[in-house]
Amino acid sequence: MTEASFTLTTIFDSWKQYQEHIASAIAPLTAEQMTLRAAPGTRSIGELAMHIAGCRAGWFTYVLGEGDDIPTGVQIKAMAEWDEANAHEHTPAQYVKALGTTWQFMMDRVARWSADDMKTTFEDDEDGVKVQLSRAFILYHLMEHDLHHGGELSLTLGMHGLTSDFPG
Repeated sequence: MTEASFTLTTIFDSWKQYQEHIASAIAPLTAEQMTLRAAPGTRSIGELAMHIAGCRAGWFTYVLGEGDDIPTGVQIKAMAEWDEANAHEHTPAQYVKALGTTWQFMMDRVARWSADDMKTTFEDDEDGVKVQLSRAFILYHLMEHDLHHGGELSLTLGMHGLTSDFPG
């Protein structure tokens, strides 16, 4: 195994473990617990889960154009709407499934991309400015997004005395 391959494997394996921590923290919660917030004006536990899954789905379907070639793509595209304003709440089991489905969808795509594919850029809009983002950057952004909102989730769980197996 090359050093670069070892590094990427370590990063993706660790990210997968982190996403599994998010799913296992959500799985035992009640519908009422999913509405808990760290403070007024912040996302609830359920909204955080929807946001994580919805952003993954949105970046992969709308920006990267992935999923139109498979039946799961329709399901992923529907999950992208979970991050829209006024999206309806789901059950903890649905959130867990969405996290697993979006994770597998992303990793299936990553597995088929070459190093050159990772350099391919896609246009996005950042506050009205058109920018070109590489696949590699988008993957990094999704990882840091999961980590950021997973941290919010962990904090919210802890504030309400709910146990979590998040590392650290």
